[in-house]
Amino acid sequence: MAKDKKLVEAITSMDVDFAQWYTDVVKKAELIDYSSVKGCMVIKPAGYAIWENIQKELDFRFKETGVENVYMPMFIPESLLEKEKDHVEGFAPEVAWVTYGGLEPLQERLCVRPTSETLFCDFYSREIQSYRDLPKLYNQWCSVVRWEKTTRPFLRSREFLWQEGHTAHATAEEAEERTEMMLNLYADFCEEVLAMPVIRGQKTDKEKFAGAEATYTIEALMHDGKALQSGTSHNFGSGFAKAFEIQYSDKENKLQYVHQTSWGLTTRLIGAIIMVHGDDNGLVLPPRIAPVQVMIVPVQQQKEGVLEKAFELKNVLSNYKVKVDDSDKSPGWKFSESEMRGIPVRVEIGPRDIAENQAVLVRRDTHEKMTVSLDELNEKVGELLTTIQSDMLARARAHRDAHTYEAVDMDSFVKTVEEKPGFVKAMWCGSQDCEDKIKELTGATSRCMPFKQDHLSDTCVCCGKPAVKMVYWGRAY
Repeated sequence: MAKDKKLVEAITSMDVDFAQWYTDVVKKAELIDYSSVKGCMVIKPAGYAIWENIQKELDFRFKETGVENVYMPMFIPESLLEKEKDHVEGFAPEVAWVTYGGLEPLQERLCVRPTSETLFCDFYSREIQSYRDLPKLYNQWCSVVRWEKTTRPFLRSREFLWQEGHTAHATAEEAEERTEMMLNLYADFCEEVLAMPVIRGQKTDKEKFAGAEATYTIEALMHDGKALQSGTSHNFGSGFAKAFEIQYSDKENKLQYVHQTSWGLTTRLIGAIIMVHGDDNGLVLPPRIAPVQVMIVPVQQQKEGVLEKAFELKNVLSNYKVKVDDSDKSPGWKFSESEMRGIPVRVEIGPRDIAENQAVLVRRDTHEKMTVSLDELNEKVGELLTTIQSDMLARARAHRDAHTYEAVDMDSFVKTVEEKPGFVKAMWCGSQDCEDKIKELTGATSRCMPFKQDHLSDTCVCCGKPAVKMVYWGRAY
């Protein structure tokens, strides 16, 4: 492999410089390019194809729960944004403003949407009149703009792609049910499709979404031991409804406020896939999200019948996403390029293989090679893709569990954060003062209060007072 690797530009080892490794992978696997707009990226075909697969799978799952897609404007009048005080304060530092239309100054500034709660609320205030109009289960696929100071491809950029769901319900119970349903939908998607294990839980009041009653999150652990918030679901209660006068007549003809939810997931997930599964040879894509699942590489393709056989095998494997690399590059180069792009299975076929009615299958995740009969190729490739998907989840889960620690006092907490990158489980009293102190001393933030609680001790890891919750803590992207 070392020989082949030289044929493609080498990437920095993740153990030497993880941040540079990440940048090398997104660039050399041609997922993105930098743009002339500072803090914004060009998502290239290889990167966008992953997003399309995420979109397709999630959209199907959303619609199975009754969600419909809509589209809202990208501009929000300042007066509309200011209707919900906590919400606008939470987003104020990140908002981009439009002040001119053509050559004329605008009478009112327009915000380029950082999120669309206020637009949906304004719409719902006119759309919802009666209990018969409920529930409203809407989602939109769009881009949003947040004026980040520090940016990194996929993980944090000034414009990014996402979906944002916004629902309205007659009762608090229905809203809570939907909030948890969507979080679990995200978690199942991450584990089943992205082979990425997540912790499901609730954010602390300090970390919750501006204007929400409760925020639920899925947290994943990257290869370098840092956490990544990978999806959130918010219960807004009736706070936004009261600010925007979203009321309905119930069955007794009495006016009631609706209860709302919002939930979102972004292109940041592509960064998560890279950092959970990638290695020093580049991307490693789980088969269920890979735009190309199988790359057929003809060896000695100039020889009679080799290229024809490669395309014949492509037809045999028509159940899968298959490509034939018939470029004029050397086989070694093609092998390295296929690895860099994270294609789950490589099929090698040459004159000797054809003569013996066989092909060589190579796993991207483990580099393991196996020789299979061409008569069994379709079956064996299907089995291998299933195995790779399962094994990748198991490895990611084992890595997360091996890098999850416990601390019952502040000394051990600080020592663990400094010396052992990963999640630290510790008890907490519920005070923001302790939350702030932990961040000040260690750089670790509360990631979530998991739904599955462990009782590690009776007292808060920081102040020693009675504990109320076990929390996952960690340094994060």
